[in-house]
Amino acid sequence: MRVLMQHDGKRRYWSTIHRDDNVVLFLPGYDRKWRVPHDLAHIATEKQLRLTDGVFGSIAAGAMFENMRVLSGRLRHDPRQRSRQVLGANGPGIGVAELLAAAVHAAVEQRAPVVAAARLAWGSQREGPFPYPDTELRHAAESLEDLGRRWSRLTVGEQLTVDWP
Repeated sequence: MRVLMQHDGKRRYWSTIHRDDNVVLFLPGYDRKWRVPHDLAHIATEKQLRLTDGVFGSIAAGAMFENMRVLSGRLRHDPRQRSRQVLGANGPGIGVAELLAAAVHAAVEQRAPVVAAARLAWGSQREGPFPYPDTELRHAAESLEDLGRRWSRLTVGEQLTVDWP
């Protein structure tokens, strides 16, 4: 799956997602208050931690979030049912992805230690030991820093391309 992100030169951004089934989707971003879009935090974190049941893994598997729309391609014969199945099965994984992407995002934006941020976030929402290696979290933050640098150099009309996974 290929994700193309772009912005309007102000505070809005969006993604065009080219799934492997030849369906092209539009995913709007929310108004940005950070220098790096939150969706890039998801991509960096989910890729590095191999969270296949997170936001982008779910989209790749056929999930459609309410704010998404189809731009082109032909959906399966049962797209709503498939989306419900994927979202139902991946619900806990999406929650973990939100938690960890937010921690990585906050650490990068605030130039804070990512491991401490992720462990604190985990402990506030989950029980049990933290299951991710510290080195992988650091790599996720480094990846997001790199994506953030690339993002900051984009001009209006240019796209940042990221392959998933």
